[in-house]
Amino acid sequence: MLAPIEWRLVFLVSVPVGLFGTVWAALKLRDSGVRNQASIDWFGNFTFAIGLIALLTGIVYGLQPYGGHAMGWTSPFVLSCIIGGLIVLVVFVLIELRVKEPMFQLHLFNSRGFAMGNVAGLMLALARGGLQFMLIIWLQGIWLPEHGYSFARTPLWAGIYMVPLTVGFFIAGPVSGRLADRHGARNFATLGLVLTGVSLIGLQAIPINFSYPVFAGLLLLVGLSMGLFAAPNTSAVMNSLPANQRGAGGAMLNTFQNSASVLSIGFFFTVITLGLATSLPHSLFAGLTAQGVPAAQATAISHIPAIGSLFSAFLGINPIQTLLGAHLLAQPGVHASVLLGRSFFPSLIASPFAKGLHMAFLAAAGMCFIGAVFSWMRGGGVQHHVHSMSAETEEGLAGVGDIAMAEVGVGSAGTGIESSLTEAPSSD
Repeated sequence: MLAPIEWRLVFLVSVPVGLFGTVWAALKLRDSGVRNQASIDWFGNFTFAIGLIALLTGIVYGLQPYGGHAMGWTSPFVLSCIIGGLIVLVVFVLIELRVKEPMFQLHLFNSRGFAMGNVAGLMLALARGGLQFMLIIWLQGIWLPEHGYSFARTPLWAGIYMVPLTVGFFIAGPVSGRLADRHGARNFATLGLVLTGVSLIGLQAIPINFSYPVFAGLLLLVGLSMGLFAAPNTSAVMNSLPANQRGAGGAMLNTFQNSASVLSIGFFFTVITLGLATSLPHSLFAGLTAQGVPAAQATAISHIPAIGSLFSAFLGINPIQTLLGAHLLAQPGVHASVLLGRSFFPSLIASPFAKGLHMAFLAAAGMCFIGAVFSWMRGGGVQHHVHSMSAETEEGLAGVGDIAMAEVGVGSAGTGIESSLTEAPSSD
């Protein structure tokens, strides 16, 4: 495991990156938005925070065993958090529909481009958030130990082996953004979601002990396809709004995506854990008794919570030594060298993990295909707000309130931002 000084160095890597980003932003970014005086929506902020915290708390605690079940979804505390959180979020929506200056500008959803782009982004965030954890667990808990890496080294090498995913995103993001500015966002964003779904189906089709070039190629495709979606969708969502509403619209888009990413983690861990719980006890019992562990102890160990084996893999820990203990490992007939070997535990959880992993990948692919439908539904007609954000900035429209409002057809009397949004047939 890493020493304390090494852990500090890991976190210090972020410092120069943060400093560079701060300086670059101060030098390059221009404030070209339209400023409006507004009061804080205290009731909206409070109900949204309470509802979201309660919902996410319920999801987190739902991953833990309860009452003899592999998961805690029947726990009164979990049910109270989830149901109570949803009720509070409904109250939040009702508040936002009635308050004079709401935190969430719900009328922006009158724009088809804004609404469909947000739903498409939400579906990709649901598919993507937990996916990265599943890939890391796959590498750290199974593939890397089976290929000779010690558990202490698997976290580092899992990050290295996932570099193709980042490379693909970095390549496709800027290119797709430029192409979308010229040819419209709908085709690129929709294609990106479809290709993401196809690549996820490819990941679930390869064996658990895969050939790395195939795995790297699929990761590259995932990164490319997600990058193909991200920039066009964000640009289309923002261009579907008048300049003085883009701050609120961008904040809403980010909130939906960040919240969906957290929800996604709970969903994927649930799917994987359910897959593990069906066959992990038998696999553990058979593997332990085959190496000389007495049946009584093997039975007790085989019923450890499935979520515990997942987090052991995620943290790069071989739990067999802790579960058996030094006394049991020293007994005659117990093959301690095999039990503590780097491939024993990964080989035991490989087959049960594969079942849950396949279910998770297929569910994520389905989310991407649903998102592609919504992305296509944004429409392909002429955008009512014909200027792109870059064009408005260059022409001064995004920085001058009167001109910007005139561009979107809103008079000085302020008659109907909502009506102008409703008229917008597309976000392309």
